[in-house]
Amino acid sequence: MTGFALGAEQEEWCGQLRALAADRLRPLADKGEPGRVNRPLLAALGELGLLERVFTSGALELCLLRESLAYGCTEAETALALQGLGAHPVLRSGTPQQRARWLPQVRAGRAVAAFALSEPGAGSDAAALALEAVRDGGGQAGGGGWRLSGEKCWISNAPEADFYTVFARTGEGPAAKGVTAFLVPADRPGLSGEPLDMLSPHPIGRLSFDGVPVGPQDLLGEPGRGFRVAMDTLNLFRPSVGAFAVGMARAALDATLAHTAARRAFGGVLGDLQAVGHRVAEMATRTEAARLLVYAAAGAYDAGSADVPRRSAMAKLLATETAQYVVDHAVQLHGAVALQRGHLLEHLYREVRAPRIYEGASEVQRTIIAKELYR
Repeated sequence: MTGFALGAEQEEWCGQLRALAADRLRPLADKGEPGRVNRPLLAALGELGLLERVFTSGALELCLLRESLAYGCTEAETALALQGLGAHPVLRSGTPQQRARWLPQVRAGRAVAAFALSEPGAGSDAAALALEAVRDGGGQAGGGGWRLSGEKCWISNAPEADFYTVFARTGEGPAAKGVTAFLVPADRPGLSGEPLDMLSPHPIGRLSFDGVPVGPQDLLGEPGRGFRVAMDTLNLFRPSVGAFAVGMARAALDATLAHTAARRAFGGVLGDLQAVGHRVAEMATRTEAARLLVYAAAGAYDAGSADVPRRSAMAKLLATETAQYVVDHAVQLHGAVALQRGHLLEHLYREVRAPRIYEGASEVQRTIIAKELYR
């Protein structure tokens, strides 16, 4: 890839993914129940080797994968991304035993992973999390451990996941310095959860921890360094959240081009009206700008650049805000038909709102960018 275009092989792969999403994955997604984990869809992602690509690809390839799937099937894209988000800490910080137990199952789509960071009082300010890990002299097998008590909220794939990457306060230091990451299987005693009825169609829930036992064998990384585990994951996935948004924007843009080129009005087609043509031109320009910024951020991550946090934040910010703009204007140019249940734009309109909040709201991204600029 140059700074301005993908290579021919990359473009061909993206086209194949878009077709695969529409032809193979869309029918499975349509059979799923909103707000529930779609295990047949996950199994298909595993069989097609796409989940494997989440763990073996660089950031740019992950972005191309997410963008292309989002274009044809947002449910497949989200299912794939949530597997990566929940299991990436295991890949990067887990023990050999943890990786051997869980990663083959995740890659095959047989085990559902979840990333449990947010809490009722600690969403955007992740360093303020309050889930408490109290030392327990007995703990699990292998020596002294902890008991987890508190609540997690707005956790994707909860409460149906098979294991959770959980971030808890162990108190080695103040704020982020006292956070530890744990791998917590869903069947651990004291762990319960309930689904939340959200605007987005993918599963989101609340988790309750009532003295859930965890031991040294459940650690992901070292005690007190869990925030680093979280940020390592988010720095990789933030540009690809932007790629998800770009995929939705491109789908909305293409639908708008087709509609305005064919819809007759005022003695011609909508696209002949200057107001419409200018609006579509603005949608296309913003989408392309967001797409290039996402690719640049992913390239910086793959190159090991020092400015990854700033670039990742910029990519997520611009891409998610742009997708909201493009989808909203696509609905406007389609008119009432786009508000019907089952219409592509009605679906995208519900999907596009959440990415401006999760994995760091737009305001948090601006804060990160400013801090990095002034550093």
